[in-house]
Amino acid sequence: MQSVDAVIRKSLHSEVSLVSQVADYIVNNSGKRLRPALVLLSGGVFGGIKSQHHELAAIVEFIHTATLLHDDVVDESSLRRGRATANALFGNAASVLVGDFVYSRAFQMMVGIQNMRVMEVLSSATNVIAEGEVLQLLNCHDADVTDEVYLKVIHYKTAKLFEAATRLGAIIGSASERDEQAMAEYGMRLGTAFQLVDDVLDLSGDSDEIGKNLGDDLAEGKPTLPLIFAMRHGCEQQRNSIRHAIEEGGLDELPAVLEAVRATGALAHVRALAQKEADYACAAIAHLPPSNYQQTLVELASFAVNRKF
Repeated sequence: MQSVDAVIRKSLHSEVSLVSQVADYIVNNSGKRLRPALVLLSGGVFGGIKSQHHELAAIVEFIHTATLLHDDVVDESSLRRGRATANALFGNAASVLVGDFVYSRAFQMMVGIQNMRVMEVLSSATNVIAEGEVLQLLNCHDADVTDEVYLKVIHYKTAKLFEAATRLGAIIGSASERDEQAMAEYGMRLGTAFQLVDDVLDLSGDSDEIGKNLGDDLAEGKPTLPLIFAMRHGCEQQRNSIRHAIEEGGLDELPAVLEAVRATGALAHVRALAQKEADYACAAIAHLPPSNYQQTLVELASFAVNRKF
């Protein structure tokens, strides 16, 4: 990961001071670096970590960083990981434009890998992520979103980059087609579990631990799975409170919504679904030779479900 950080810092250099300033702020306040770690762990499973894995890990982190810069503008967010968002500090225009810079730098680096399969995976993933962002935007303030539509959003918006990260490690490690698909399945399932738990934490976590305000998604009118489940199983009053919160946005209904998701068992239900996804992820790579890398991937699936931040 130190090698990945070195690649990130070198690749973010720009003679335009504002670009470097905003990019450095985002990278220095990065979160778990889970996606780049997946590239390395996947590569380790198939013969060890190479310099190309460091480059690809940085590319994946750049794609993720660009989406965060754009997301915070779209969502009008002011807090991420316990710190002010880039748009809150530097303004929306700077965040959008630097996000474009980070995206385009990622594609410059992809070309440097000189592997058409890598280009195919990353360009496809980036396009799918963008579709997921638009689909989520269309679903905002829609209290009638189904489980299937919600899951499609998180498969596109979140899990696709996890899938790409694990697939890339396998590709550079010259894995068989079967093993590449197994790593891709692991990544998709892990990403799904990760997002499901994020949605649970948005309605039950500690603000200091999760690094954002409780109910941020609710305030933006996003119909997440705990809310969808609670609407389906709650009483009329609970359904009305959740519907109003989603359709109108804001946090006026937050206490009633929090009580509804607890009373209906929505949080436990979604955590159970996340655990099921994590189990599927582990099953996908169970046939791979035992190693520290493979074992860490298994432990990572458990972390994704049981974390509190």
